[in-house]
Amino acid sequence: MVAGRRGKRGKKEVAEKRVIVGFVPEVVVLEAGDQAEWVANAGNLKIEFDAARCPFSSNIFQAPSGVRLLSGPVRPGTNPGSFKYKLSLNDTVIGQGEVLLRGK
Repeated sequence: MVAGRRGKRGKKEVAEKRVIVGFVPEVVVLEAGDQAEWVANAGNLKIEFDAARCPFSSNIFQAPSGVRLLSGPVRPGTNPGSFKYKLSLNDTVIGQGEVLLRGK
């Protein structure tokens, strides 16, 4: 629709322009025995930690649209700290998140 045209009732209609708003992954704070959960309804989700710096037994997690993605518990003996990860939707990196592991 072109801006400025008249609709059926004589009212001026306005063209719609879609703006897609992204999101920033939240910081997740975990303690021993906790696990992280991610879910995305917009597409296939992939979470990737640095292989040398990951608090979980696997550094890559993947799930199809709408499916809960669980990290599993923190590896025993993992020191408290910050663990950053890349977040991808449909194989496109869209952001970076962080897991903060707290000590007992």
